[in-house]
Amino acid sequence: MPGLLPLVEHAVKKPVWDCRMCGQCVLHSTGMTCPMTCPKTLRNGPCGGVREDGHCEVKPEMRCVWVKAHHRAATLPLLPASWRAEVGHLRPPVDNSLQGTSSWRNLVTGRDRVTPAGWQGVEH
Repeated sequence: MPGLLPLVEHAVKKPVWDCRMCGQCVLHSTGMTCPMTCPKTLRNGPCGGVREDGHCEVKPEMRCVWVKAHHRAATLPLLPASWRAEVGHLRPPVDNSLQGTSSWRNLVTGRDRVTPAGWQGVEH
């Protein structure tokens, strides 16, 4: 049943990590912080719009998602060291065609690593 896995994944990840089901989950490498909660939906950060108090330039009442991710990646005790280092990795742009699909399935099939034509990033 193709629609069951995304439903289960959403039921697990939404209440715990406010996951937005982008289909390209990087929670493990962002200190268990969903980067899609950033109003700019950036997979890399911080964007340069961080206020002096660590809050977002778009939503000043909100703490910057990437400030939070960097802090959590450095301090969460259960994250392996290899995952902690990934917070600074360059990620490809968001593939909006994966919205609502299972990142678990996309990880296993490799679909989450397909990049747009012409995009060149640094491989890690």
